[in-house]
Amino acid sequence: MNGLSVSELCCLFCCPPCPGRIAAKLAFLPPEPTYSLVPEPEPGPGGAGAAPSGTLRASAGSPGRWKLHLMERADFQYSQRELDTIEVFLTKSSRGNRISCMYVRCVPGARTQPVSVTWGSPDLPAALQGGNEHRGRALWELEGLLGVGIGFIHLWGQGYTLLFSHGNAVDLGQMSSFYVGLGSRINCNVFSYDYSGYGVSSGRPSEKNLYADIDAAWQALRTRYGISPDSIVLYGQSIGTVPTVDLASRYECAAVVLHSPLTSGMRVAFPDTKKTYCFDAFPNIEKVSKITSPVLIIHGTEDEVIDFSHGLALYERCPKAVEPLWVEGAGHNDIELYSQYLERLRRFISQELPSQRA
Repeated sequence: MNGLSVSELCCLFCCPPCPGRIAAKLAFLPPEPTYSLVPEPEPGPGGAGAAPSGTLRASAGSPGRWKLHLMERADFQYSQRELDTIEVFLTKSSRGNRISCMYVRCVPGARTQPVSVTWGSPDLPAALQGGNEHRGRALWELEGLLGVGIGFIHLWGQGYTLLFSHGNAVDLGQMSSFYVGLGSRINCNVFSYDYSGYGVSSGRPSEKNLYADIDAAWQALRTRYGISPDSIVLYGQSIGTVPTVDLASRYECAAVVLHSPLTSGMRVAFPDTKKTYCFDAFPNIEKVSKITSPVLIIHGTEDEVIDFSHGLALYERCPKAVEPLWVEGAGHNDIELYSQYLERLRRFISQELPSQRA
């Protein structure tokens, strides 16, 4: 978050700015793009030479497929095999911006719903293929214990896709390695997008665009991949908790994860702020109570950017909050390095959510 000068502080109280100006001052630091989207050759006349090589040029509404080109600054940590699991495409927001989207298939053959197959069914061997023995968590219910003699296996771990809204000062290229690692470790596919003005997404960053951007991503995930809301976990990190909370307050989904969340822009700039003013930006504190899905809040106790008190305040205001994860000693950008981070996510997704769906 950027600092405010003394003169700007005086201006803030004498002539309160609009929420958009607060948002721009506090939050948006889009990096130089670390990736580009290259149109793949279209079949038919012209062959492989029909499509130009290079960076993104076509509009969001244009047909065809895209290939991800990562620059050295993206610092991709995996091999070509993992890179080939990443799909990229463009969609368009309601505010007319072209939004870059990324779908990381971390769970090959994953299904969008939990699957129940009868013991001895022809479908059972296929259901156990694809690395489930070390990727998934199978929950066995043996009805034979009740004298029925029929068993069922529930493949819950393959039922969820994260809709991930990333933090500030990064784009999809920089986040791609993290998505591959996270998804394979918690057994979920990961869908993400770049905010307007980030990466190859067009437009300029703004609070209104954040909300339109995640709406476009939500619709693309549902229509393009056929994933139902009860299989989507909304995940927001830092500034990404703003569109995540907004969407979750309007749509029901499988669950919500708020990673280093903020209560509002004014409360970040002025920690003693006790109420939400009309000119405040990012008012998560006013929206979180409207979320009807289970909410996991994760925050470091030594967060130097968004104080730990923000996570506590949201937890207290959220009616559907589950047991939170307060990471002792963690700051704003290193929570992922603590072992309890993955442990808590795994337990939430592979045990707590399936038990609620049963």
